[in-house]
Amino acid sequence: MSARADVWAVVPIKATADAKQRLGNAVAPALRPRLALAMAEDVLAALAASPALAGIIVVTIDETAAALAARYGAHMLTDGARDGQTGAVAAAARWLAREGKGAMLTIPGDVPLVTPDEIAQIIAAHDRMPDFVIVPAHDERGSNAILCAPPEAVPLKFGDDSFLPHLDAARQAGLEPRILGLPGLGLDIDNPADLAAFLKLPSNTRARAILEEKEDVRHG
Repeated sequence: MSARADVWAVVPIKATADAKQRLGNAVAPALRPRLALAMAEDVLAALAASPALAGIIVVTIDETAAALAARYGAHMLTDGARDGQTGAVAAAARWLAREGKGAMLTIPGDVPLVTPDEIAQIIAAHDRMPDFVIVPAHDERGSNAILCAPPEAVPLKFGDDSFLPHLDAARQAGLEPRILGLPGLGLDIDNPADLAAFLKLPSNTRARAILEEKEDVRHG
């Protein structure tokens, strides 16, 4: 089996009822859960259309998100789902390691512009064991995708400024990280500035359709 033949995607999805509060007045509170689910579906659709992936894992306790993930054939985990992105990804990594899987590719549920081509580029960059491939957020502060092979090769800790610490963690584990700049994956929708940047880009995403349908986005 080649190094890249057993890569599993991991997507943590938090409780959608309380999702995306940092968008503030840019999105009406009643719309935020729908937007969060639409973004998650954009991500799951891109992953499901990526033939190089061995499977998809969604970590969530949200029933609506779980039902959505099931439609895309995802394996469901609840362990770690209450412990933020860091706890959810760590729980998935432990599960993958116990199951003997080769690699974990973790992606957040709020990068609606991700494409199957970008997923393919990450997997194509994975050609060694052990391995560490990372895609920074557009501001080069956050970490928007990480491929770890094996799944627990590097301890991951997510946050607004996780990119440079993740590079350090990989090097401490004896791995020189491979850094990929990918524009779709790079734009996570966390705050009004991110949303404004997203709306400036043409897309056929479910997230954009939700925003245009409701016309509840305030552009200033």
